[in-house]
Amino acid sequence: MDLSNLSLGDLRNLQEQIKQEMKKREHQEVQKAREQILAIAQSVGVPLKDLMSATGRGGAKAATQGSVAVRYRHPDDNSQQWTGRGRQPKWVKEWVEGGNSLDKLRV
Repeated sequence: MDLSNLSLGDLRNLQEQIKQEMKKREHQEVQKAREQILAIAQSVGVPLKDLMSATGRGGAKAATQGSVAVRYRHPDDNSQQWTGRGRQPKWVKEWVEGGNSLDKLRV
């Protein structure tokens, strides 16, 4: 296809048609992949929900829930907790800057 003979309007129209066709084909590919995955799961007798879980058949749900256990707790206020991930909360910083050990907050 020689694009040099097309007007700017024709090129924009062609571009929009290409975008729509790409979306349609991507959707078809995803649908095809889902059908193949389902067929494989059925052929080996694995329920789809077990296949989609991170731990596999009969595994714990913790891997999909995303909760992290609390590792540090304020000694005077149990509602102030920290998992040890990410930035230290203000109360933890103040505790450490006050000369206290972080280990004393460990749960």
